[in-house]
Amino acid sequence: MNKKKIAKNDNVVNFPSKLTSIEKEIEAIIFAAAEPLDVDTIESKLSKKVNIEKSLEKLQREYSNRGINLICISKKWSFRTSPNLSNLMTQEKTVEKKLSKAAIETLSIIVYHQPVTRAEIEEIRGVAFGTNTLDILMELNWVKPGGRKDIPGKPIQYVTTEDFLSHFNLQKLSDLPTVDELGAAGLIDTTSVDNAIFGSGKFYKEKQDEKKEDIYSNIDEMLNSTLENKDNK
Repeated sequence: MNKKKIAKNDNVVNFPSKLTSIEKEIEAIIFAAAEPLDVDTIESKLSKKVNIEKSLEKLQREYSNRGINLICISKKWSFRTSPNLSNLMTQEKTVEKKLSKAAIETLSIIVYHQPVTRAEIEEIRGVAFGTNTLDILMELNWVKPGGRKDIPGKPIQYVTTEDFLSHFNLQKLSDLPTVDELGAAGLIDTTSVDNAIFGSGKFYKEKQDEKKEDIYSNIDEMLNSTLENKDNK
């Protein structure tokens, strides 16, 4: 009898121990949610008020070395498969359609210059592009309208979305490669690039230098490589 009991216990999944009742509530709320939740949403479902940030940090530590991790992206919490086990959850599939070069270039420009208008994108690329280029990026929910620019005509400005951050596993825009990192990777020539156009601080220069370097094709290669790797999983 004892042997059977031991064998049975070996199959039991041991979840984080020593959790308070509220921490268990937070765990259950996030686990059952269909999408990532912000702190206010989680707090609104609890039976009593607590220091929810402290509880979330504790749960994050508890799950840090497990098959699933508690992560926070863009101030929203969710459970995800541990990155070093993600290969177990992937499957090979045929990619029917890849993003066009124009779409990749447009995404690159929006990422590093947002908020940016269609005219500004075309000015940076040096060529006009079809309406469906932006439509494709918006269908993927990587890009969305971000208000209108306060100039004559009030053109729509475009920005990246939380889904963009989630897809590329970024916590925030400032986690994107800097000009130095891109240069170190051999993707761009740092001697001909203005550092001010990279990062999450100032994205667009109103007055650009007359000499324009075609640096985006190199950034495109980086993003395209990432997309192909994810598509092949």
